[in-house]
Amino acid sequence: MTTEADRSRGEKRVDWKRLFFILLGVGLFAAIQFSPPWPDAIDPAGEHFALSREGKGALAVFTLAGIWWVFEVVPIGITSLAIGILQAFFLIRPAKTAFNDFMDPSVMFIFASLVVGAVFTKTGLTRRLAFRMLMIVGERTSAILLGSFVVTAILTHFMAHTAVAATMYPLLLAINAFYGEEETPTRFGKGLFIGMAYACGAGSIITLLGSARAAVAISFFKNMAGREISFFELSWYLFPIGWLMIFLVWGLIMVLLRPEKKTIPGLRERARELNARLGPITRAEILAAVIVLGMILVMALRSLVPALEGVDKTAVILITTVLFFLLGILGIDDLEDIPWNIILLFGGAMSMGLCLFETNAARWLAVNWLTMFKEAHWLVFVLGIGFFVMVMTNFIMNVAAIAISLPVALVMAPYLGVSPEVILFTSLVTAGMPFMLLIGAAPNAIAYNSRQFTSGEFFKLGIPASLILMLVVGAAALLIWPLLGLPVVAGD
Repeated sequence: MTTEADRSRGEKRVDWKRLFFILLGVGLFAAIQFSPPWPDAIDPAGEHFALSREGKGALAVFTLAGIWWVFEVVPIGITSLAIGILQAFFLIRPAKTAFNDFMDPSVMFIFASLVVGAVFTKTGLTRRLAFRMLMIVGERTSAILLGSFVVTAILTHFMAHTAVAATMYPLLLAINAFYGEEETPTRFGKGLFIGMAYACGAGSIITLLGSARAAVAISFFKNMAGREISFFELSWYLFPIGWLMIFLVWGLIMVLLRPEKKTIPGLRERARELNARLGPITRAEILAAVIVLGMILVMALRSLVPALEGVDKTAVILITTVLFFLLGILGIDDLEDIPWNIILLFGGAMSMGLCLFETNAARWLAVNWLTMFKEAHWLVFVLGIGFFVMVMTNFIMNVAAIAISLPVALVMAPYLGVSPEVILFTSLVTAGMPFMLLIGAAPNAIAYNSRQFTSGEFFKLGIPASLILMLVVGAAALLIWPLLGLPVVAGD
């Protein structure tokens, strides 16, 4: 029998692993922050890029945050607060600037996306959709996983991947409830939610509607390379890459996170019965569906209707939040149930990314990394670009990762005989799939809210997923894009 003394000793037991990673983060921060000035980065044209004191401080914060986020030594939102505190305390950026980033429009987009998910769950719309989907895909867990990923990816062709994640999240919660206890982690649950996040990324690279990164990168490319990339051209070259990754991710999950059960016996019949019990669609469900579909339609039209181009996507999705409360679909208790840990996570991610960008620490990293490949084979150079963008997009906004690396890469490309389009498409592919850290993309953080996996488990699965991504990029440059008519080497 456990005594009070035994319980007291258990409570005082030190978590040495947690303590080690706390001190590792602090130690590396101090080592970088207080080290002597670092050498300039020099690009192939001989231009020098100095690393300022503030830039070195940004790298120090970047290192500490990365370690604390991966090993979750404190709640991920608390690590985000530390990012702002360290910037202000060590005069890396003014406190007002560092903490204003926590209310950046993209952070408010995450908030509104989570509210959409809450509405779908509260109204019962997710259960209705989940039952219909399960009646189609059947009882095999492998088919359920694949069906979920395919639906997720298709949606990202027409709407922002964050909005897709917010829409799919409650649907997958309902599906996962059929497998076992809703909040008890299982391999099926891990695969379902991590795979959803990965499918959001892979699907979002295929059209201009999946995210903002493609439109920004294409505009940037036009200014530097003097050539326009059309909507169709983007999809033509990235469609096979995105869908290949979706099926490879499914295969990876079936190998490393194979569900404990091959089937869920009687699932299709249970789904049919439960769907019948729901009865006719309710007023709240209709209102929620109309509001969300209206939001999706406006977001999609922003890329096609010139008059809507200036309408900010965050303002569009936040209108849904206001309408949910105005119409009585949500109340104050629902607002208090929003996972603020996730909101803080993305606030810290924005602050960290902008800190690296504004102090030019990210550019210093890019020049140092890419100049290593100035004498390399063209394929090694392309993979080097892809690897850099892939790593950086796990820590900072993918648009920023592209903006930092693309200018340097496009300057070097002619010397190695690489077509500029290959540089652009490689950057877009890897920028869209941050598979290692939760802060890399909003769908990652939304999936984490399921409590089916830890940040460490996400990181571990992200390593082989990222290796597969790099192999696909290599295959695209060597085989797929040339077959589709893209001149990979200049002069082809």
